[in-house]
Amino acid sequence: MTATMRGVYFLEPGKLEMREVPIPEPAAGEVVIKVESATTCGTDLKAFRRGHKLFKPPMPFGHEYAGYISAIGQGVTKFKVGDAVMGINSAPCNECYYCKRGKQQLCTELEGRFNFGTYAEYARIPSYITAQNLHHKPAHLPFTEASFIEPLSCAVLCASYTGVQLGDTVAIIGVGAQGLMQIQLMKAMGASRVIAIGRAKGRLERAKQVGADDIFSSLDGDPLDYVRSQTEGRGADVVIEAAGTPETWSQAMMMTRKGGTIIQFSGLPGGTQVSFDATHLHYDEITMKGVFHTTPRMVELAAEVLSSGKVTVKPLLDGEVPLSKVEDSLIRMHRSEVIKVAVVPSMPEM
Repeated sequence: MTATMRGVYFLEPGKLEMREVPIPEPAAGEVVIKVESATTCGTDLKAFRRGHKLFKPPMPFGHEYAGYISAIGQGVTKFKVGDAVMGINSAPCNECYYCKRGKQQLCTELEGRFNFGTYAEYARIPSYITAQNLHHKPAHLPFTEASFIEPLSCAVLCASYTGVQLGDTVAIIGVGAQGLMQIQLMKAMGASRVIAIGRAKGRLERAKQVGADDIFSSLDGDPLDYVRSQTEGRGADVVIEAAGTPETWSQAMMMTRKGGTIIQFSGLPGGTQVSFDATHLHYDEITMKGVFHTTPRMVELAAEVLSSGKVTVKPLLDGEVPLSKVEDSLIRMHRSEVIKVAVVPSMPEM
Protein backbone atom coordinates (compact mmCIF):
# COMPACT_ATOMS: atom_id res chain seq x y z
CA MET A 1 0.00 0.00 0.00
CA THR A 2 1.37 3.42 -0.99
CA ALA A 3 2.20 5.69 1.94
CA THR A 4 0.39 9.02 1.84
CA MET A 5 0.78 12.51 3.25
CA ARG A 6 -1.21 15.70 3.63
CA GLY A 7 -0.47 18.60 1.34
CA VAL A 8 -2.07 21.98 0.58
CA TYR A 9 -3.06 22.58 -3.05
CA PHE A 10 -3.77 25.85 -4.84
CA LEU A 11 -6.96 25.45 -6.89
CA GLU A 12 -7.67 29.02 -7.96
CA PRO A 13 -7.32 32.53 -6.50
CA GLY A 14 -9.00 32.50 -3.10
CA LYS A 15 -9.27 28.71 -2.92
CA LEU A 16 -6.93 26.18 -1.30
CA GLU A 17 -7.57 22.52 -0.54
CA MET A 18 -5.96 19.96 1.75
CA ARG A 19 -5.32 16.72 -0.12
CA GLU A 20 -4.14 13.26 0.82
CA VAL A 21 -1.52 12.35 -1.78
CA PRO A 22 1.31 9.79 -2.14
CA ILE A 23 4.58 10.63 -0.42
CA PRO A 24 6.96 11.48 -3.30
CA GLU A 25 9.89 9.24 -4.15
CA PRO A 26 13.21 10.70 -5.31
CA ALA A 27 14.52 10.13 -8.82
CA ALA A 28 18.24 10.16 -9.58
CA GLY A 29 19.92 13.22 -8.09
CA GLU A 30 16.87 14.17 -6.04
CA VAL A 31 16.03 14.11 -2.35
CA VAL A 32 12.77 14.06 -0.42
CA ILE A 33 12.56 16.05 2.78
CA LYS A 34 10.27 15.79 5.75
CA VAL A 35 9.16 19.41 6.06
CA GLU A 36 9.69 20.88 9.52
CA SER A 37 8.89 24.48 8.58
CA ALA A 38 7.46 26.25 5.52
CA THR A 39 7.18 29.99 6.04
CA THR A 40 4.47 32.06 4.39
CA CYS A 41 5.56 34.45 1.68
CA GLY A 42 4.28 37.55 -0.07
CA THR A 43 4.44 35.73 -3.41
CA ASP A 44 2.16 33.02 -2.04
CA LEU A 45 -0.19 35.76 -0.88
CA LYS A 46 -0.23 37.40 -4.33
CA ALA A 47 -1.01 34.06 -5.97
CA PHE A 48 -3.72 33.27 -3.43
CA ARG A 49 -5.39 36.65 -3.92
CA ARG A 50 -5.11 37.26 -7.66
CA GLY A 51 -3.14 34.45 -9.30
CA HIS A 52 0.45 34.48 -10.56
CA LYS A 53 2.12 33.48 -13.84
CA LEU A 54 4.20 30.83 -12.06
CA PHE A 55 1.20 29.28 -10.34
CA LYS A 56 -0.71 26.97 -12.68
CA PRO A 57 -3.53 25.38 -10.66
CA PRO A 58 -4.34 22.84 -9.49
CA MET A 59 -0.85 22.55 -8.01
CA PRO A 60 1.02 21.93 -4.74
CA PHE A 61 1.45 25.16 -2.76
CA GLY A 62 4.27 26.70 -0.73
CA HIS A 63 7.95 27.20 -1.55
CA GLU A 64 9.98 28.23 1.53
CA TYR A 65 11.23 25.29 3.57
CA ALA A 66 13.57 23.54 5.97
CA GLY A 67 13.46 19.95 7.14
CA TYR A 68 15.14 16.55 7.34
CA ILE A 69 16.23 14.39 4.42
CA SER A 70 13.89 11.39 4.42
CA ALA A 71 15.02 9.72 1.16
CA ILE A 72 17.77 10.19 -1.41
CA GLY A 73 17.93 9.30 -5.08
CA GLN A 74 20.70 7.52 -6.93
CA GLY A 75 23.90 9.52 -7.22
CA VAL A 76 23.30 11.91 -4.32
CA THR A 77 26.49 12.09 -2.24
CA LYS A 78 26.29 15.53 -0.64
CA PHE A 79 23.41 14.52 1.67
CA LYS A 80 22.29 11.47 3.58
CA VAL A 81 19.03 10.42 5.18
CA GLY A 82 18.55 12.29 8.46
CA ASP A 83 20.47 15.42 7.48
CA ALA A 84 18.85 18.70 8.47
CA VAL A 85 18.66 20.97 5.44
CA MET A 86 17.37 24.32 4.18
CA GLY A 87 17.06 25.48 0.62
CA ILE A 88 15.30 27.51 -2.03
CA ASN A 89 12.82 26.55 -4.72
CA SER A 90 14.75 27.07 -7.95
CA ALA A 91 18.17 26.81 -9.57
CA PRO A 92 19.59 28.16 -12.85
CA CYS A 93 20.59 26.10 -15.90
CA ASN A 94 24.10 27.64 -16.06
CA GLU A 95 24.09 27.17 -19.85
CA CYS A 96 21.92 29.95 -21.26
CA TYR A 97 22.93 33.42 -22.51
CA TYR A 98 22.28 35.10 -19.14
CA CYS A 99 23.78 32.41 -16.91
CA LYS A 100 27.01 32.53 -18.88
CA ARG A 101 27.11 36.29 -18.39
CA GLY A 102 26.83 36.06 -14.60
CA LYS A 103 23.10 36.79 -14.42
CA GLN A 104 21.76 33.45 -13.20
CA GLN A 105 18.71 35.19 -11.73
CA LEU A 106 17.66 35.97 -15.32
CA CYS A 107 18.17 32.38 -16.54
CA THR A 108 15.95 31.76 -19.59
CA GLU A 109 15.01 28.33 -18.18
CA LEU A 110 14.16 29.63 -14.71
CA GLU A 111 10.38 29.77 -15.09
CA GLY A 112 10.32 26.01 -15.63
CA ARG A 113 12.73 25.30 -12.77
CA PHE A 114 10.67 26.53 -9.82
CA ASN A 115 9.56 23.89 -7.34
CA PHE A 116 6.42 24.14 -5.20
CA GLY A 117 4.73 22.02 -2.58
CA THR A 118 6.30 22.75 0.79
CA TYR A 119 2.98 23.28 2.58
CA ALA A 120 3.02 19.51 3.03
CA GLU A 121 4.43 16.82 5.25
CA TYR A 122 7.03 15.85 2.63
CA ALA A 123 8.48 17.62 -0.41
CA ARG A 124 10.53 16.40 -3.36
CA ILE A 125 13.57 18.54 -4.23
CA PRO A 126 14.59 18.27 -7.93
CA SER A 127 18.14 17.35 -8.86
CA TYR A 128 19.12 20.83 -10.10
CA ILE A 129 18.10 22.38 -6.78
CA THR A 130 19.66 19.58 -4.71
CA ALA A 131 22.96 20.12 -6.54
CA GLN A 132 23.07 23.92 -6.29
CA ASN A 133 20.71 25.43 -3.73
CA LEU A 134 20.16 22.94 -0.92
CA HIS A 135 22.32 23.46 2.17
CA HIS A 136 22.95 21.74 5.47
CA LYS A 137 21.19 23.52 8.33
CA PRO A 138 23.42 24.57 11.24
CA ALA A 139 22.45 22.69 14.40
CA HIS A 140 21.89 25.90 16.39
CA LEU A 141 19.48 27.42 13.83
CA PRO A 142 15.79 26.57 14.39
CA PHE A 143 13.94 25.14 11.39
CA THR A 144 11.45 28.02 11.52
CA GLU A 145 14.30 30.49 10.98
CA ALA A 146 16.20 28.31 8.51
CA SER A 147 13.20 28.36 6.17
CA PHE A 148 13.93 32.09 5.60
CA ILE A 149 16.94 31.26 3.44
CA GLU A 150 15.09 31.89 0.15
CA PRO A 151 13.67 35.37 0.88
CA LEU A 152 16.88 36.33 2.66
CA SER A 153 18.93 35.35 -0.39
CA CYS A 154 16.75 37.71 -2.46
CA ALA A 155 17.44 40.45 0.09
CA VAL A 156 21.18 39.72 -0.13
CA LEU A 157 21.14 40.12 -3.92
CA CYS A 158 19.31 43.43 -3.48
CA ALA A 159 21.86 44.58 -0.90
CA SER A 160 24.71 43.69 -3.25
CA TYR A 161 23.31 46.15 -5.81
CA THR A 162 23.21 49.12 -3.47
CA GLY A 163 26.92 49.93 -3.39
CA VAL A 164 26.38 51.15 0.17
CA GLN A 165 29.49 52.65 1.76
CA LEU A 166 30.61 53.38 5.30
CA GLY A 167 28.75 56.38 6.62
CA ASP A 168 25.88 56.26 4.11
CA THR A 169 22.30 57.13 4.95
CA VAL A 170 19.86 54.56 3.59
CA ALA A 171 16.09 55.01 3.37
CA ILE A 172 13.99 51.84 3.16
CA ILE A 173 10.37 52.20 2.06
CA GLY A 174 8.32 49.30 3.37
CA VAL A 175 8.67 47.40 6.65
CA GLY A 176 7.44 43.97 5.69
CA ALA A 177 9.76 40.96 5.82
CA GLN A 178 12.05 42.23 3.06
CA GLY A 179 12.33 45.72 4.51
CA LEU A 180 13.18 44.32 7.94
CA MET A 181 15.90 42.09 6.50
CA GLN A 182 17.29 44.95 4.40
CA ILE A 183 17.61 47.12 7.50
CA GLN A 184 19.92 44.55 9.05
CA LEU A 185 21.92 44.01 5.87
CA MET A 186 22.48 47.74 5.36
CA LYS A 187 23.74 48.13 8.93
CA ALA A 188 26.02 45.11 8.52
CA MET A 189 27.44 46.62 5.32
CA GLY A 190 28.36 49.89 7.02
CA ALA A 191 25.44 52.29 6.68
CA SER A 192 25.65 54.75 9.56
CA ARG A 193 21.97 55.59 9.42
CA VAL A 194 18.97 53.61 8.21
CA ILE A 195 15.60 55.34 8.01
CA ALA A 196 12.63 52.92 7.87
CA ILE A 197 9.44 54.25 6.30
CA GLY A 198 6.06 52.57 6.53
CA ARG A 199 2.50 53.05 7.71
CA ALA A 200 1.68 50.75 10.61
CA LYS A 201 3.24 51.91 13.87
CA GLY A 202 3.60 48.33 15.12
CA ARG A 203 5.70 47.29 12.14
CA LEU A 204 7.80 50.43 12.46
CA GLU A 205 8.53 49.53 16.07
CA ARG A 206 9.66 46.14 14.79
CA ALA A 207 11.96 47.99 12.37
CA LYS A 208 13.48 49.78 15.34
CA GLN A 209 13.92 46.43 17.07
CA VAL A 210 16.01 45.01 14.21
CA GLY A 211 18.27 48.05 13.92
CA ALA A 212 16.62 51.01 12.17
CA ASP A 213 18.05 54.28 13.44
CA ASP A 214 14.95 56.29 12.54
CA ILE A 215 11.37 55.35 11.76
CA PHE A 216 8.69 57.41 10.06
CA SER A 217 5.04 56.68 9.39
CA SER A 218 3.50 58.04 6.21
CA LEU A 219 0.36 58.54 8.32
CA ASP A 220 2.22 61.36 10.09
CA GLY A 221 3.27 63.35 7.03
CA ASP A 222 5.26 63.26 3.81
CA PRO A 223 8.15 60.75 3.97
CA LEU A 224 10.01 62.71 1.29
CA ASP A 225 9.99 65.86 3.41
CA TYR A 226 11.13 63.84 6.43
CA VAL A 227 14.09 62.21 4.68
CA ARG A 228 15.22 65.53 3.24
CA SER A 229 14.93 67.17 6.66
CA GLN A 230 17.24 64.49 8.06
CA THR A 231 19.86 64.84 5.30
CA GLU A 232 20.37 68.60 5.04
CA GLY A 233 17.96 68.69 2.13
CA ARG A 234 19.95 66.27 -0.05
CA GLY A 235 18.01 63.03 0.21
CA ALA A 236 19.35 59.58 1.08
CA ASP A 237 22.50 58.11 -0.42
CA VAL A 238 20.65 54.86 -1.12
CA VAL A 239 16.91 54.17 -1.26
CA ILE A 240 15.41 50.68 -1.28
CA GLU A 241 11.76 50.43 -2.34
CA ALA A 242 10.17 47.40 -0.64
CA ALA A 243 6.53 48.44 -0.40
CA GLY A 244 5.28 47.55 -3.84
CA THR A 245 3.11 50.40 -5.13
CA PRO A 246 3.54 52.74 -8.13
CA GLU A 247 3.47 55.66 -5.69
CA THR A 248 6.39 54.35 -3.63
CA TRP A 249 8.36 53.56 -6.78
CA SER A 250 8.04 57.21 -7.80
CA GLN A 251 8.62 58.40 -4.26
CA ALA A 252 11.91 56.47 -4.07
CA MET A 253 13.25 58.46 -7.02
CA MET A 254 12.64 61.82 -5.35
CA MET A 255 13.98 60.59 -2.02
CA THR A 256 17.45 59.96 -3.48
CA ARG A 257 20.22 62.55 -3.45
CA LYS A 258 22.20 63.69 -6.49
CA GLY A 259 24.40 60.79 -7.59
CA GLY A 260 22.49 58.41 -5.36
CA THR A 261 21.18 54.90 -5.97
CA ILE A 262 17.65 53.50 -5.93
CA ILE A 263 16.86 49.78 -5.83
CA GLN A 264 13.33 48.96 -6.93
CA PHE A 265 12.90 45.68 -5.07
CA SER A 266 9.15 45.13 -5.01
CA GLY A 267 7.41 43.79 -8.07
CA LEU A 268 4.27 45.44 -9.46
CA PRO A 269 1.44 43.84 -11.45
CA GLY A 270 2.30 43.17 -15.11
CA GLY A 271 1.89 46.22 -17.35
CA THR A 272 2.07 48.76 -14.52
CA GLN A 273 3.37 52.14 -15.67
CA VAL A 274 5.27 54.36 -13.23
CA SER A 275 6.06 58.07 -13.65
CA PHE A 276 9.48 59.52 -12.78
CA ASP A 277 10.91 63.01 -12.68
CA ALA A 278 13.15 62.91 -15.75
CA THR A 279 15.02 66.05 -14.71
CA HIS A 280 16.10 64.54 -11.41
CA LEU A 281 17.01 61.22 -13.03
CA HIS A 282 19.05 62.77 -15.83
CA TYR A 283 20.67 65.93 -14.48
CA ASP A 284 21.28 64.59 -10.98
CA GLU A 285 22.79 61.34 -12.29
CA ILE A 286 20.56 58.95 -10.38
CA THR A 287 21.26 55.24 -10.67
CA MET A 288 18.09 53.15 -10.59
CA LYS A 289 18.15 49.35 -10.63
CA GLY A 290 15.58 46.62 -10.63
CA VAL A 291 16.34 43.38 -8.82
CA PHE A 292 14.79 39.94 -9.23
CA HIS A 293 15.07 36.63 -7.40
CA THR A 294 18.48 35.24 -6.39
CA THR A 295 21.56 33.21 -7.40
CA PRO A 296 23.41 30.23 -5.88
CA ARG A 297 26.10 32.55 -4.51
CA MET A 298 23.48 34.74 -2.81
CA VAL A 299 21.93 31.60 -1.29
CA GLU A 300 25.35 30.66 0.12
CA LEU A 301 25.70 34.13 1.61
CA ALA A 302 22.19 33.96 3.08
CA ALA A 303 23.09 30.67 4.75
CA GLU A 304 26.18 32.31 6.22
CA VAL A 305 24.43 35.40 7.60
CA LEU A 306 21.63 33.27 9.07
CA SER A 307 24.15 30.99 10.76
CA SER A 308 26.29 33.87 12.05
CA GLY A 309 23.35 35.90 13.34
CA LYS A 310 24.28 38.94 11.22
CA VAL A 311 20.62 38.89 10.22
CA THR A 312 18.09 37.70 12.76
CA VAL A 313 14.73 36.65 11.39
CA LYS A 314 13.04 35.66 14.64
CA PRO A 315 11.46 39.15 15.07
CA LEU A 316 9.79 38.69 11.65
CA LEU A 317 7.92 35.55 12.73
CA ASP A 318 4.44 35.83 14.15
CA GLY A 319 3.90 32.32 15.40
CA GLU A 320 3.58 28.76 14.16
CA VAL A 321 0.50 27.06 12.71
CA PRO A 322 -0.46 23.59 11.41
CA LEU A 323 -1.11 22.82 7.75
CA SER A 324 -4.82 23.51 8.07
CA LYS A 325 -4.13 27.18 8.87
CA VAL A 326 -2.28 28.15 5.67
CA GLU A 327 -5.25 30.02 4.21
CA ASP A 328 -5.98 31.75 7.51
CA SER A 329 -2.33 32.81 7.78
CA LEU A 330 -2.34 34.31 4.27
CA ILE A 331 -5.50 36.25 5.06
CA ARG A 332 -3.87 37.56 8.23
CA MET A 333 -0.85 38.63 6.16
CA HIS A 334 -3.14 40.50 3.79
CA ARG A 335 -4.69 42.31 6.77
CA SER A 336 -1.17 43.22 8.03
CA GLU A 337 -1.86 41.33 11.27
CA VAL A 338 1.29 39.26 10.80
CA ILE A 339 4.53 39.58 8.82
CA LYS A 340 5.37 35.90 8.31
CA VAL A 341 4.08 32.68 9.87
CA ALA A 342 5.83 29.32 10.10
CA VAL A 343 3.66 26.44 8.88
CA VAL A 344 4.76 23.36 10.84
CA PRO A 345 3.25 20.17 9.33
CA SER A 346 3.94 18.07 12.44
CA MET A 347 2.04 20.53 14.65
CA PRO A 348 -1.25 19.16 16.01
CA GLU A 349 -4.33 20.61 14.38
CA MET A 350 -6.00 23.31 16.44
